[in-house]
Parts: sequence; C-alpha cells; structure tokens
Amino acid sequence: MTDATLDAAPAAPASARTGAPAAGAPRPVPFRGGGFQPSGRAWAGPLLFVLLIGIWEWGSASGWITPLTLPRPSAVAAVFGELWASGRLWEHLGPSLGRLAVGSALGLAAGIGVGLMIGLFSLARAGLAPLVAALFPVPKIALLPLFVIWFGIDEASKYALIAFGVFTPTVVATYGGVDNVDRSLIRMGQSFGLSWRSIVLKIVLPGAAPAILSGMRVSLAIAIILLVAAEMLGAEHGVGAFVLTAGSLYDLESLFCGVAILSALGLAVSFLIGRLERRLLDWRG
Repeated sequence: MTDATLDAAPAAPASARTGAPAAGAPRPVPFRGGGFQPSGRAWAGPLLFVLLIGIWEWGSASGWITPLTLPRPSAVAAVFGELWASGRLWEHLGPSLGRLAVGSALGLAAGIGVGLMIGLFSLARAGLAPLVAALFPVPKIALLPLFVIWFGIDEASKYALIAFGVFTPTVVATYGGVDNVDRSLIRMGQSFGLSWRSIVLKIVLPGAAPAILSGMRVSLAIAIILLVAAEMLGAEHGVGAFVLTAGSLYDLESLFCGVAILSALGLAVSFLIGRLERRLLDWRG
C-alpha cells in the first residue's frame, strides 16, 4: 500500500481507538434474571431494637415513663438474670418448648397432609374445603374449655389446642400453594411421560413449598399464642403460667420478662424457618 493510499484512508473513529462505545451504539445491559432479591441488612433489626430499648430506658430514668405502667428495661433484664441463675428459666421454658414442639408437629403434619389432599383430589376438595373454611374463623382459644372436657386438664388438651390452631392455616396455605403451581409445568411433565407420583414430587411439591413455608410462619406464631393460653389453665410450669402468676401479683418486671421470652421464642422460630427456606428454596436463585 502506497503513502497516497494511506493518506486517503479514512481515520478510525475515536471510539474505536479508545474502546468506548460509539454514539448511538447499544449499551450493554446488566443481567437482571435474578428478579427481586432483597439484599441483606442484618444490622438494621438489632440497631432498631437497641434504639427502642435505649429510648425506653431513658424515658423511665427521666420520669417521662412511670414504672407503674412500664418497668425499666434494666429491671426486666435483672429479673431475667435471676431466672437464669436460679435455674427457674428452664423450669418454665422447657415444658413450653416441649408443648410447642409436639402440638406444632401434629398440626403441621395433619395440615400439610389435608392441604395436599384438597389440592390434588377433586373429591377431597369438594368435601374438606368447606369444612376447613367453616373451622378457620372459629377462635381457637374459646375452644380450650371444650378440649379440657375431651382430653383432661393435663398435657393432652394443650397439645390438642396448639395442633388445632396450627392445622387450619396450614391447610389453607398448602392447598393454596398447590393451586398456584404453574399448570404448564405439569402439562410439560405429562408430555414427557412422568408418572403422577413423579409430577407431585418433582413439580407440585417444590412449586408449593414457598406458600407452605410462608404458612408455617403464621401457623407457628399462632401456636405460641395458643401455648400461652393453654398454660394459663391448669399448668404449674411454663412461660404462660409464669406470665399469669406475675400478672396476678402485679409484678410488671416479671410480666415483661415473660413477654420478652415469648418474643425471643418467636424470633427463634422465624429464624429457623428462614434457614429452612434458604435450604429448600435455593433453586429459585
């Protein structure tokens, strides 16, 4: 190539020489296939909790909050320390955890089983769905005297009350999750010749799992409420019995200590379900 040819050749655009995209050229778009994924802010919850406790302590110390209505958080913490040191904490917390575990396990097992039946079988839906709809709005605490008559005042009535309270919301969440499974996935499985059992295990259950786990959060919160109600009737030990005794003696520090233990129990249950969700639903990305 001669010098004249080189002089006549057009100069390369500046964007080509610098590597920058040319004017009007399409810009690369970052991949957004992950959908809406909330980023973790683990510090926000503890910070808000500490801030509220600090305001509460400051208001109690300055006289803005009277101890006749709200005790100082430091006094509540002192009661908790006494319970821990004396061993009375586990004397009350141990029976409560046992009742919560047994009653919730019974209610969840029955609720998931019945919910799957309603979601998968038309005959079960026709017969059981109206029954569950009729039982759902019934206040479970109002049935405690009836459970005591049926099962006695011992542990059986407490298990039954918690199980029944967990049962109905679990049923609704389970068959709602089955109904919301994408039917095109089921038809795709049928077109590939999958058996009914394989479709249920590989498509329906994974698709319904988010709704089932969300229902478990609600069900277990109800279980804690019913646990306290059950322990207030005929229980010598338990967090509910401890709260009832503190309230009857107008011991606000002990009363709020019991409420704080129940709140911590609710946080622990929510944490465990969150870990279960991350383990079982990692396929969502």
